[in-house]
Amino acid sequence: MGLPADYDENSILSDGAMESIFMEQDTIVRARLLVDFQARARELDEKIYPTVRKQHILKDFCRMVKAWESTLKEAKGKKKNPESNYTDFAYFDDGHEMYCGMWIANMNGVKMYSDKGEIIACYHPILPIERLKNLETGQEQLQLAYYRNNRWNTVKVAKSVVATASRITALSDMGILVTSENARALVRYLSDIENYNEKIIPVQNSTAKLGWHGKDFIPYDGNILFDGDNRFKTLFESIHEKGDADIWLNHVKQLRATGRNEISIMLASSFASVLIDRLNGLPFFVDLWGETEGGKTVTLMLAASVWANPDESQYIGDFKTTDVALEAKADMLNHLPMILDDTSKTSARIRDNFEVVIYDLCSGKGKSRSNKELGINRENRWKNCILSNGERPLNSYANQGGAINRIIEVECKPNVYKDPQKTADILKKNYGFAGRLFVNAIKEMPEGKLLEIYNGFLSELYSTDKMQKQAIAVSVILTADKIATDYIFMDKKYINMEKAKELLMDREEVSDNERCYQYILDKIYMNQNQRFNSDVKAEQWGIIEDDEYAIIYVQAFKELCEAGGFSYKSFMKWADENSIIQAQNGRTTIVKKIDGLSKRCVCIRLRQKDDNDDFILKTEQNIENVFS
Repeated sequence: MGLPADYDENSILSDGAMESIFMEQDTIVRARLLVDFQARARELDEKIYPTVRKQHILKDFCRMVKAWESTLKEAKGKKKNPESNYTDFAYFDDGHEMYCGMWIANMNGVKMYSDKGEIIACYHPILPIERLKNLETGQEQLQLAYYRNNRWNTVKVAKSVVATASRITALSDMGILVTSENARALVRYLSDIENYNEKIIPVQNSTAKLGWHGKDFIPYDGNILFDGDNRFKTLFESIHEKGDADIWLNHVKQLRATGRNEISIMLASSFASVLIDRLNGLPFFVDLWGETEGGKTVTLMLAASVWANPDESQYIGDFKTTDVALEAKADMLNHLPMILDDTSKTSARIRDNFEVVIYDLCSGKGKSRSNKELGINRENRWKNCILSNGERPLNSYANQGGAINRIIEVECKPNVYKDPQKTADILKKNYGFAGRLFVNAIKEMPEGKLLEIYNGFLSELYSTDKMQKQAIAVSVILTADKIATDYIFMDKKYINMEKAKELLMDREEVSDNERCYQYILDKIYMNQNQRFNSDVKAEQWGIIEDDEYAIIYVQAFKELCEAGGFSYKSFMKWADENSIIQAQNGRTTIVKKIDGLSKRCVCIRLRQKDDNDDFILKTEQNIENVFS
């Protein structure tokens, strides 16, 4: 090395000249050397090429400088990011770390250097530790571990969140130090770590639904992780074991020994929920109704304690929500029972549409909904038992037979418990054991045994006079009761078959058309002095003929059906087939002259024939006396 003036047209382009410049550690001195070498190159140009305007030597010198700068920059990058550049978090028990490329990731945070200076991705340790792949949707979540407040925390995040700078800032709610300033760098860091370590980051099957997944049962089996909605975090976390299993078992056996139907049926219904899918059934309600202070809430707590914490605001919910939220909750619980306290405490949205809510929950399938990308969201589906209570029967909120025959009503009579507070205290401190025992019992049963038990009860309950859907539901409850009694309680306190049969409603009680007929007859009785009397100045519905038929204008009859929530067309077809109405010329209505004018009317029988062709009254009132 020498001074710039010592270099000629050849040596000024040599490696020695470049080393003279770039080996200088002082930035200012190096800059001055570079200026001097450029001046020497220009001087050589003027000496060697005096008649040529182009600066050949200076141009070649500048090209060499750029090449050296590029090479040194690349070498510097490699020095910062050797193949052995790994995180330094000490997170994993086995001591392994993750390759992090250009990133410097240690307990001081995550950063890297570029030609623009220092880039900070996060001010504390953070790394992806697991990928969760949802079995229902195929969508992935990323489980992140991050160090704050002297401890490691974990959080599950949708991949779409950590892949977008505008969305990753939502992690600040979890305590992760991410702002709009470092969001882009954090997105890149997490993406790099995941890509670099794809082979060592485990992929775990996950689900947002509890209950059966093949032979596995969530949350008891660890092969599948739960990645459900954060809205139901409290609900999910309530499903665990606490206290002493023997204390719970001995107390519940004492309750079963009292022989109270309310206890036996609601307890068995809680177990029965996880059998519905195994038996390919449909969801159903079991509703406990009765006067206040009768023990309804404690009985729901007993049912909940099979699986989870029965305390307030834990597993047991209520109707003070929306139908969409109930649907989402049912989808998450999937096969575990959904328990809802007090039907009288409903939101306005559900109260105005209670019958539809009941029907939808019992259908086991949610509504199809589109998303903002104009696609269709995954449909919510479930197969479970819904347990509820209230001061009046749940079927009093419903008119349609399709909803009513999916409800098993259990009357709660007074004094179910000698000391309800004692029972409540025991259940709050000891719970969650029986569910696991019951699921294990189902798994260990020989193939076909469960269906055999169920079919045995169904054949005994099935009757042409009773509702088939209710017979199926009660058969599932009795099946659960037998398994729980034989495998868990071992006290031979089975539900009495005669009491079980009392839960079933007659077909006539549930039939929409039967109930419509009763409704019409009641309306006729209640209004016979005004609506069927032309001497009264009021809206007339028609006339009574021979105390045997009511002749009602078609429009008035349609309005009566509509007011009661019944189908005019369906009722007329049924009434014609059962000779409840008079037909004329193939039509279900007749033309009748009333007050001198011919009107098309419905001619409905006030009494129905029995097997001896004698008329029997269909209402509790004596119509003969009414119209005499």
